[in-house]
Amino acid sequence: MRLNDPAVVAEVTAAFQRYEEALNDNDVAALTDFFWTSPLAIRFGIGENLYGHDAITAFRHARPGIDLRRALANTVITTYGCDFATANTEFIKRDTGRRGRQSQTWMRTEAGWRVVSAHVSFLPAQD
Repeated sequence: MRLNDPAVVAEVTAAFQRYEEALNDNDVAALTDFFWTSPLAIRFGIGENLYGHDAITAFRHARPGIDLRRALANTVITTYGCDFATANTEFIKRDTGRRGRQSQTWMRTEAGWRVVSAHVSFLPAQD
């Protein structure tokens, strides 16, 4: 298995950046499309545990139109072979300054790169 093949890293980085743009724009259709269409897809959010694409989609559609914009730091994308990758990043919410972190597992599918598992959490508030 080849780690961090430059071409694969570029593909995943582009998908990750498109996901981030969709998140900052609160583009619900794009955000749900980025997740693997499977009951095995998982998203652990700030206050929700979502199992399956249907639950992730329902959450996205039910969430009020809040300000999701954020700045990223220390993003690390690692690819494992040609079809599997992880993306980990820290973020700072633009509206509150609150810091958090996000982990995503990406898989190449027939539809393109999709998130199969994600976890988002805030860091404890700092004085």
